[in-house]
Parts: sequence; structure tokens; C-alpha cells
Amino acid sequence: MRTLGALVFPEFETLDYFGPIEMLGGYGKETEIITVAKGPDPVPSCHGQRIVIDRTIAEKDDYDLLLIPGGDSALKLADDPEMVDWLRRASANAERVMAVCTGTVLLGMTGILDGRKATTNKIDFNQTVHLAPGVEWIKEARWVEDGKFFTSSGVSAGMDMALAVMADLFGIEMAERLALGSEYEWHQDASRDPFAKLAGLV
Repeated sequence: MRTLGALVFPEFETLDYFGPIEMLGGYGKETEIITVAKGPDPVPSCHGQRIVIDRTIAEKDDYDLLLIPGGDSALKLADDPEMVDWLRRASANAERVMAVCTGTVLLGMTGILDGRKATTNKIDFNQTVHLAPGVEWIKEARWVEDGKFFTSSGVSAGMDMALAVMADLFGIEMAERLALGSEYEWHQDASRDPFAKLAGLV
């Protein structure tokens, strides 16, 4: 069984978190999903609902899989030394590291993605990527894979990325079954990114 550490923080983007979790948790008992936060209290999403915490960052940093969602508040975490240290340790320990939307920019701001290719939300692309100049930012991509790091564009793109991770770990047929079971049309082409054009990036 693999452990999945899924970080949450106040005002995290709801679909950034729950979309990938739907896909990553869909392989029965193969994955234990552990919700992680800085403190033990329930954490509100950007839409107000609160999620119960399983572990704090002080309790554990050695997960097999790591998921970092985005949200307008994600970038504030880069100002928290304790959170930055945990992100660095947890990323180093993880077999796969996944980040969605501005969660990718957060990872970039910690130096974790220096020298690697990554992508993020296209609407806010030009307003955020300068915060992590060491990253090789890809303007047109639904998601990007660079070694063990998988990063995605905004919000719903996290589900496509998560299915790509499941295909990487368990095979393409398993990922396709997960998409079918969710009645989700999986965009398997990582370079298919109409939102980059709509945002005027390409």
C-alpha cells in the first residue's frame, strides 16, 4: 500500500484537491489517503466547507505520494519557514510529487523545482511564475512530467494529471478504468492546452 499525503491549507482550491483525490484514491486499498495540514483543526476550502485533518506536518513527512493543491492563498505558504521545510523534506521522500495550479508555483518558490519543467494556472501565469525564476515554465501544457514531479495547469487539469500518475504507477488500462468509472473524459495529451491560447500565452 502507498501512502498519499494530501496537503490542505486555509482557502485551498476545492477541485484542485478533490478532483485528483477522486482519481488517486480510486484503486481500492492500494492507496491510503492522509489529509495533512499545519495544525490539527479542520481546514476551510475557498468555498467554505471544512475538511478534517489526519496528520499535521510536524507528525510525518515520509509519504509515498504527495499532492499539493493550489488556491489564491497557496503562495502565502512560501512565507512560512516550517511549511517550506516540510515541503522540501516531503518532496525529497516521496516517490511521486504532484502539484496543481498555484501549488506548483508554491513548490517553485521553495526551490524544489529549480532546473525542472513545470506548468501552472494559465489565467494567472504571467502574474505568478516570476516568483519562481529557477523553474523552466511551460506555457502550453495541460500537465508536465519531469522525473518524479507532475505539475498541472488550473483546477480541473489536476484530474488529468492524477490519471497520468496512476497510468505511470499502475498502467494505462487502470487509469482508463478510473476515468470511465468517474464518467470523466480524460485528456491524455499533456500538450493539449486550449486555455494557454485563451490567456494569450501562445
